[in-house]
Amino acid sequence: MITDENIRIIFGLKIRMLRQQKSMSLAELSKNTDISVSYLNEIEKGKKYPKTNKIASLAKALGTSYDWLVSLKLEKKLRPLAQILESNILKELPLEVFGIEPRDLIELVLDAPDKLNAFIKTLLEISRNYDLTVENFYSSVLRSYLELKENYFEELEEAAEKFKAEFLPDTPLTIESLSDFLAKNFNYEIDYEKITEFQSLNEIRSVLRVEADKKILYINPKLSEPQILFILSREAGYNYLGLSPRSYAYSWVKVDNFDELLNNYKATYFADAMLIPRKKLIIDLEEFFALTEWKPDAFVHLMEKYHQSPQMFYARLVSILPRFFGINKLFFLRLYNTPHTNHFKLTKEIHLAGLHNPHGTDLNEHYCRRWVSLTVFKELEELQVQKAYKRPVCDAQISKYIDSDNQYFCISIARPLHPTQNTNCSLTIGIAINEEFKKKVKFWNDKAIDAKEVNETCERCSAFDCKERAAVPSKYEEERANANMQRDIDLLLQKED
Repeated sequence: MITDENIRIIFGLKIRMLRQQKSMSLAELSKNTDISVSYLNEIEKGKKYPKTNKIASLAKALGTSYDWLVSLKLEKKLRPLAQILESNILKELPLEVFGIEPRDLIELVLDAPDKLNAFIKTLLEISRNYDLTVENFYSSVLRSYLELKENYFEELEEAAEKFKAEFLPDTPLTIESLSDFLAKNFNYEIDYEKITEFQSLNEIRSVLRVEADKKILYINPKLSEPQILFILSREAGYNYLGLSPRSYAYSWVKVDNFDELLNNYKATYFADAMLIPRKKLIIDLEEFFALTEWKPDAFVHLMEKYHQSPQMFYARLVSILPRFFGINKLFFLRLYNTPHTNHFKLTKEIHLAGLHNPHGTDLNEHYCRRWVSLTVFKELEELQVQKAYKRPVCDAQISKYIDSDNQYFCISIARPLHPTQNTNCSLTIGIAINEEFKKKVKFWNDKAIDAKEVNETCERCSAFDCKERAAVPSKYEEERANANMQRDIDLLLQKED
């Protein structure tokens, strides 16, 4: 879609391109057109669009026609940029999150159009080859933003505490108290029945309908009490923080823009901070880390103490550990598995202080079967077969990465995904074993903890004799062959003494 801003940008591109082709300075063009240098600069940056008489003067000075200047056609080497402008992608990209203006990208195009357009074409080709969607892109940008902020937002922590003190100071956070708050303050009605009339919404957790005089929140009655409490807390966050635009379905079906995704995260963070307060969690973690032995039951007990979902508890760990314990070299993974299959899907990841092993860049490859993130699925499945499952399965592992010095202390839990059917979920937090971690966590070297040599994927692993291998090391062999080839080329090119 061509907007007024895009028209200004295209016009400015043409002026600057023609001026540079004629090796003409802004001062010279100003002299020939009687247009000030500052105004010409604004035109070239796409900030201003001149009047008809000034366009005619520019066309004459630059040796082109008035009609070509005002048309939306660009020369061949700038056509990829025109495609971007027409697709409205500059509006969709969340550039402002990183302090970038759309015009900053235009400046890059102007400075090196051939190279940047080749780069743009490459990105578009990669996105097609890997079937990347706008939602994938938005999620990646959000993940990068959270990693820059170490997944901690003081303003949202304070907002959650202020909300509790202001509206529910002496009242526990319950389904009843939050439902009453939403009804009295924001005209909410809570409906647990209507959503069941739509078969396709069996796994949707909630849908919000906004009418002129009220809001109706349809909640899936299959949800557990903690899940319903979280949804109500999230709605409180949306309204208390005044977040807009927003998603109306949870978990959402589609994302219309980045602001919607970011606001969803803020409302979720607000709910997490309210339901698992940082002050209490810090005290509990200090006591847990003071244990001299790794006790999985103690970890599960700590998680269950807050009566919230494991997902929320892990999210709070990733927020609290860097800020209050100095443990910032960590990663979080969430994987899904269909019982009785070897299909594992990485559905969420966060990496703080760098990209850690493992990470989800390996499309269509087999994740290392030694990961504790995967082995806990087997333990869970055995309990499910025996109908003995009662609480999340928990295990720890010291993961030593093959052909690397990287070592991580990993804690994983696995449980059935609810209300989604026939899907199990594992959550893992992996912390780099460094001096800071050793100081804070007394049980880090407990001999009872299983230490495993692991890798990213089977395809990239040099452990040829691995009994758990699920695929041949094709990528590793390819990389080794290329390295040998480069070594021999270097030897061949060396000068003889």
